[in-house]
Amino acid sequence: MTILTEKVQNFVRIQRLGYVATVCPDGTPNLSPKGTLTVWDGDHLVFADLNSPGTVRNLQNNPSIEINVVDEFIRKGYRFKGKAQVLTEGTLFKQILDFYSQTGLFDAPRRIRSTILIEVEQVRALISPGYDREVSEDQVRAQWERYYGDIRSKASGYDLKKLGCCIPTTP
Repeated sequence: MTILTEKVQNFVRIQRLGYVATVCPDGTPNLSPKGTLTVWDGDHLVFADLNSPGTVRNLQNNPSIEINVVDEFIRKGYRFKGKAQVLTEGTLFKQILDFYSQTGLFDAPRRIRSTILIEVEQVRALISPGYDREVSEDQVRAQWERYYGDIRSKASGYDLKKLGCCIPTTP
């Protein structure tokens, strides 16, 4: 039996962005978004190290990892806890590198410094406290779609780069 159900696997593959928490040598947390996160198999997640020296260094010292994947519109997702393995060579590294090359990661062999394979030990649902008000998923989605739509329309009159902001102004 695999720990990652089909429902969970589909969710991760659709969302693609995960927030990865590792432990720094001084015991403080490090949080970093990973846009290459995906399912490797029923027990493992994987992401590519494109420019993650802190995350990789932390995992080499302490393989404990937590990853949160959340749908920003419905405010639901999953929390994954496990152990990470940093791969820089070997058959499995090559297989993962080939996977990213075949799935459209531009210039994957040159860009990927290492791959991180996570053995998932625990999966827990993440659900916003907003649902404590007995609202439906459709209501929550509509609220956040309006919110992000408002940001885009208000931001269109500003020079976002001057503001230090990176909100896309086109859908």
